[in-house]
Amino acid sequence: MGETQLDIRGPVHGTKDVGRAALGSTAGAVIESYDFIGFGTAAALYFGTAFFHAEDPMVGVLASFATLGVGFVARPLGGIIGGHLGDKVGRKPVLVASLLIMGLATFVIGLLPTYAMVGAWAPALLVAVRIVQGLAYGAEWGGAILMTYEHSPWNRKGKYTGWVQAGFPIGLLLANLVFLVSVHLPGDWAWRVPFLFSIVLVAVGMVIRSKVPESPVFDEAKEAGELLKSPIKEVIRNDWRNILRGIALRIAETAGYAVAITYMMSYVTTTVLPDGSHLGDKDDTILALCIAAAIGIFATCGWGMLTDRIGRKPQYVAVTAFNIVWAFPMFLLVNTGSRVLLIVVFIVSYVISQNALAGSQGTWFPELFDANVRSSGASLAYQISAMISGITPFATTLLFLQFGWVGPAALFAAYSLLGLVAALVTRETWPKATREAVARIVAETPQDAKVPAAH
Repeated sequence: MGETQLDIRGPVHGTKDVGRAALGSTAGAVIESYDFIGFGTAAALYFGTAFFHAEDPMVGVLASFATLGVGFVARPLGGIIGGHLGDKVGRKPVLVASLLIMGLATFVIGLLPTYAMVGAWAPALLVAVRIVQGLAYGAEWGGAILMTYEHSPWNRKGKYTGWVQAGFPIGLLLANLVFLVSVHLPGDWAWRVPFLFSIVLVAVGMVIRSKVPESPVFDEAKEAGELLKSPIKEVIRNDWRNILRGIALRIAETAGYAVAITYMMSYVTTTVLPDGSHLGDKDDTILALCIAAAIGIFATCGWGMLTDRIGRKPQYVAVTAFNIVWAFPMFLLVNTGSRVLLIVVFIVSYVISQNALAGSQGTWFPELFDANVRSSGASLAYQISAMISGITPFATTLLFLQFGWVGPAALFAAYSLLGLVAALVTRETWPKATREAVARIVAETPQDAKVPAAH
């Protein structure tokens, strides 16, 4: 495909089920984000003492972050499995199965015994369940985003995939609202309740997601005999450069989030000021994250819509450049100990630094790959980066022990620089010429017309 060309399939104006597809995909994304991200909050605030025997609290934090990282390491395998099945048997079966597995694994975390109960078996069981979570989460994203992308109108794919990407801040908000309430519960119930509550969300999500029709693009490829025997091998052989670019693009977003949000929560609650107090307590930190996540729901949708107007690449270039500049000021502001500035930092780090990049990925990643390998290619690019994200809180803690807050700030800047370089060398899939051509096709095509793929 050339610089100004794009392989667009499905109805020009989208299917009649586009709203249902977007809602079903978003509902599942919310629940799986609630489950997966809730673990990150618990790891930062509770798991160091609940599952690991350590006299030094910092050792407990390191151990809990290492367990958090295990799930991220498992995600690429989940992406491979889910991507392969998405291109072979369809997007919908992958969506339903991944949601069910994730939900059950999360519920089980709420039932796990602690170190005080069973000793070394506690962290072993936690790691095992976390691996299952990682596999399910890795399989989920490709199916959810492609189901929505391929049901959407040609000229509003950023808008609808923005809904799915907004599932992350919705799930983040739900998880932290539950933690904000449960933090006042006695003993282990403070972290058990959020995980047990997830079973209710899973039941609702399964009902919604099971009613989502299969992707019209997958059905079209299947009817045309275009399905491949081994889409994973095909996309690695022919599109490995785009996979590498996608990995670098994702690292800037997801590993950046691991520094600016996941690690920052631990940093704020464990850093001691000269007067013996901390930069912030658990309530302040969770409140700041809840405010940022609430704003992020609308911001992510808005960022997705903006890519329909200006393209995918310009947004990524601008935001990664901003993040390089933001790396050190965000720590300087948090170091003041001001609750207001803490909230400001979380809002900027989430609403701009993370949401804007996620809003671009929902369309940019699928458009880098042909339809019959799209699930495999997009999933690989999206999930392999998770290995870097998973070890980032652990690595960031080590950097802090060695260099103070400057170490984590420098790492965030390095991730952002990597993303900026990747954005500059990745082709724009929605340039002005394509936008104008699609606008003419949309204006000239009747609502109920079936138009073949545009090349």
